[in-house]
Amino acid sequence: MNDDQLLRYSRHILLPQIGIEGQSAIVSARVLVVGAGGLGSPAAMYLAAAGVGTLVLADGDTVDLTNLQRQILHGEASVGRLKVDSGQETLSRLNPETRVESLPRRLEGRELDEQVALADVVLDCSDNFATRHAINRACVAHRTPLVSGAAVRFDGQLSVFDLRTDASPCYHCLFPEGEDVEEVRCAVMGVFAPLTGIVGTVQAAEALKLLAGCGETLTGRLLLLDALEMDWRSVRLTRDPTCAVCASR
Repeated sequence: MNDDQLLRYSRHILLPQIGIEGQSAIVSARVLVVGAGGLGSPAAMYLAAAGVGTLVLADGDTVDLTNLQRQILHGEASVGRLKVDSGQETLSRLNPETRVESLPRRLEGRELDEQVALADVVLDCSDNFATRHAINRACVAHRTPLVSGAAVRFDGQLSVFDLRTDASPCYHCLFPEGEDVEEVRCAVMGVFAPLTGIVGTVQAAEALKLLAGCGETLTGRLLLLDALEMDWRSVRLTRDPTCAVCASR
């Protein structure tokens, strides 16, 4: 790191759990953020501010006026624009040292597989089970750590699937694909604006810990938040030995 970087990231470097070695790992890292909405906004902003070297932002949607209540990457001037373009501008202003690659489409198939293979950590900030399961399959295949978050109404949930570790469950272990799981969308049920900030910020924190190799992550735990009561619960997760996605790992 150069002198400017040592000064910019000095408050991280002062933390013995991170130090110069951990911050250098963050600066050289590549992180894939799938979704530039309520969760992806705060997650990407903190990752950029913390100095992640390359941020890949993937989202095929455009900014809508209803997004502005919580999607803090975007402002009124961005309404009608691609979220990744608006997000790239915001992140570049926040930290010009972070290289932002924008992918203005839904990641799937071979492209998703390629991007996951290139990433050091993947953040799932999407809003549908099909995308979540596709991301999980790619992360399992490449043993790429996955930080998963969700937020709707006043309810948030977070977990880390560190697929470099054989004992770690995957997303499919928690929510098996094809089972009768209710899919709830913000557009229908609403969402408390700060909830997305809380969940997205914790996703950034878990990603940075993975990159710097410090602390204990949410691997093997599901963190649940009831923001209406401001009540946090932690539930232990175990790997499903018969999981159709990760059993052969």
